[in-house]
Amino acid sequence: MTEQQTNEGTALEEKESQAYRSGFVAVVGRPNVGKSTLINALIGKQIAIASSRPETTRKAIRGILTLPHAQLVLVDTPGIHKPRTLLGQRLNDVVDESLSDVDVAAFVLPADQEIGPGDRRILQKLQEQYARGSHGDSADIEWKIPVIAVVTKIDMLDKEQLVAKMIEIQQFANFAELVPISAKDGDNVDELRDVLVDATPVGPQMYPADQISEESPEDTIAELVRGAFLEELNDELPHSLAVTVDSIVYPDEEFSLEIDGSQLAQGKVTVHVSLFVERNSQKPIIIGHHAEHLVHVKKRLRTPVNRIIGAKSQLDLHVKVAKDWQSNPKQLQRLGF
Repeated sequence: MTEQQTNEGTALEEKESQAYRSGFVAVVGRPNVGKSTLINALIGKQIAIASSRPETTRKAIRGILTLPHAQLVLVDTPGIHKPRTLLGQRLNDVVDESLSDVDVAAFVLPADQEIGPGDRRILQKLQEQYARGSHGDSADIEWKIPVIAVVTKIDMLDKEQLVAKMIEIQQFANFAELVPISAKDGDNVDELRDVLVDATPVGPQMYPADQISEESPEDTIAELVRGAFLEELNDELPHSLAVTVDSIVYPDEEFSLEIDGSQLAQGKVTVHVSLFVERNSQKPIIIGHHAEHLVHVKKRLRTPVNRIIGAKSQLDLHVKVAKDWQSNPKQLQRLGF
């Protein structure tokens, strides 16, 4: 190769490195390893509900991070797990669909937990989708797309423990990059963002610069309500709760209205929300003594819902029973799964 050809190649590489990049990044991992928290940290705003309860995320939520030189579409996927219900199987199907056409995979592995069967199950899914050739020793896998290990919760380890964990994870699979971060403390979040940008292909901006999510206001509010109840109820109610927003009603400014027995305050937008549980015995758990849980959630979400609606609003919450909905195909369809 001549010196001129070498210089031309270097110039081309520099031009490509400066070109606008865009792509879809699937964030995968076991339930409750901090995928939603990570995406919220990268974008700088709450896109997905983050809860200490496992299996919080129930669909692929796309958060959009737009930078001067790149746009990343971060796909928050449900945690891959061994399904116990029809809902669990459908959540795994959501992950399969999310992985079908992405440019980068970010595999979230918490630093304070051992690599286990769930992680190996996820690695196998990634191999089936993106490994080149045979699926032999996982440490020697060649990938069709960049697969990046995101080692979270590094604030839980000292330096010596972190080095040992990084070596263990690199031996687990042949990752393109290993990025240790603490979403809680903000450590290395910017570095991870840069790694993800570098891993995406050159391409055009896909969404308006001010758009941070693909979710509709109804879907966003429904997820906020569900997340608030997950935190409010602690361990009293597992994942038998589903939430839908039935309507968003804008009242006439000159007078208040009454709809379905609910009085709309003058000038306020009322968001009608249905909370579904699987059994009648679960309704009092959701409502609480003297409706305390409903009151607490309404207060907690007043400001976030106002921001989404763009006006003063009030939540109209109704608790209903959809018997055994997690295993009932018709009920799952009705609830959007």
